[in-house]
Parts: sequence; structure tokens; C-alpha cells
Amino acid sequence: MANPRELRRRIKSVENTRQITRTMEMVATSKLKRATDRVAAARPYAAALAEVIRDLYDPELAEQFPLLRRPAGTPGRVAVVGLTSNRGLCGGFNANLIRMARNRVAELEDQGTAVDLHMVGRKGVGFFRYLGREMAGTIDDLNDQPTIEDSIRIMAPLVASFEDGALDAVELIYARFNSPMNTPPTLMRVLPVEVDTVHRGRTSTVQANYLLKPGPDRIVRAILPLYVRNQMYRALVETAAAEQGARRTAMKNATDNAGDMLDTLRRTFNRARQAQITQELAEIVGGAEAL
Repeated sequence: MANPRELRRRIKSVENTRQITRTMEMVATSKLKRATDRVAAARPYAAALAEVIRDLYDPELAEQFPLLRRPAGTPGRVAVVGLTSNRGLCGGFNANLIRMARNRVAELEDQGTAVDLHMVGRKGVGFFRYLGREMAGTIDDLNDQPTIEDSIRIMAPLVASFEDGALDAVELIYARFNSPMNTPPTLMRVLPVEVDTVHRGRTSTVQANYLLKPGPDRIVRAILPLYVRNQMYRALVETAAAEQGARRTAMKNATDNAGDMLDTLRRTFNRARQAQITQELAEIVGGAEAL
């Protein structure tokens, strides 16, 4: 059994650790509220853009816009954009995203498709650098409050490459925020814009009646880049919210585990102290009898 002095040091150390994890849990909870507000604000705009594209889509118009161009057969080159966080202490959040990115890259390369890997977030960038994997682009300076400018910065070169024909598709791996406890890694194809995906989820069969000015082609030309950028922005804010949810859960579990450990250490400390007192009393009684 450990001596009381060593147990007292361990108890103090665990108490300090529990105070840190509890503070981090409270900070993550505060950030989570603001992050979920951004997610709630981004989703209706994305849904509105999708509805307009869905109602304006026409096969004849699709031939005019590169962002709707689909490759014939297997894509020759695909850009895979993986989103991770800049910091750890959030459980398996980053590990799940990195695992999906690795599996998707391996799957595409097994099909004979060239892959340009783009990583956003220090954890993902650091992991693939450690593996020695060459990356076509890295961004590791985003904060936990993404903006539309961040989305434009990520998507602008990819959209340009897709329009020029250098890329056949752009896929995005992010954490979809369903709830703080449910943030599954998700694969989404951003380019080409898939109208079948846009159609998904429509419940009304009533055709919208639009008065189009200056014309459907010019409206679609303006809306398509907005839709693509908003898809990236929504993925950024959902990943940021999922990170805070995962961190809050991880820190709560760590705080609870520290409390359980403290209970065990204190019981052990009390037993050790009682044993020490009993031994001292026995020594005193034995010494008195000897005298």
C-alpha cells in the first residue's frame, strides 16, 4: 500500500487536473452555443439556394455551365478536401475524420484515379506530413469561427481548376453536426453540382412559378458559385460546432473519471492513514508494557 504522503500528492495532482478539465468543459459549452447558432443560420440559406437551382435546372442550361459538367466514366483526377481541427483534447473527433480521408484517398487510387489531397486544420496537416503524404494544399490558420471569406479562400482555386478541366470532381470530408453527441464524419461531393442531390428532400410537388429577369442562364451563372461556396461554409461551421461538442463530451468524461479516481484515492488514503495510526498505537502500547 502506498504511503499517505505519496497518496496526498496524487490526490492534489488529480484535483488540479479535474479543475482544468472542468474549465475546458465550460469553455467548450460556451463556444458550442455560438457555433450551433452559426449552423442554424447557415442551413436555411443553403436550402434556399438548393431550391432555386432545383427549380431552374434544365438539361439545356446544364450544357452551358462548367460547374454542372460531369465526367464521362471514371474521374481522372479528384480533389479531396479534409477538414480537421487545430487543437486536440476532443476525443476521437480528428481521428475519425483522418481515417475517412485516408480510406477515401485509398479507394480512389485503387480505382486508378489521381488524387489531390487538401487538408484544412493543423491536426490533419500534421498527420499527413508525418506519413510523408504529398498534399496539394494546406490551410492551418483558421480559427473556430469560420467566415465566408475562409470558404472562398478554400474553394476559389478548386473551382478555377474544375472550370479549366484540371479536376473532374471535388469531394469534401467534414463532421456533420446532428447533435453534440452525434457528429459523424461525412463525405460530400461539392463539384460538379449534382442536381440529383439538390432534388433530394423535396416534399412539395408544386412547381415554383418564377418571373425570371434578366434570364435563367444569368441567374444560374450567379447562383452556382454562391451554392458551392455556401456548401464549403456550411461544412466549416458544422465541423467547428462538432469539434466543440466533441471537446465538451471528452472534457466531461475526463472530469467524471477524475472524480471517480479521487474517490478511490481518498478511500485508499484513509485506509493507509488508519493503518498507520493503528501501528503507532500498537507500538505505544507495546512500549508501555515493556516498561
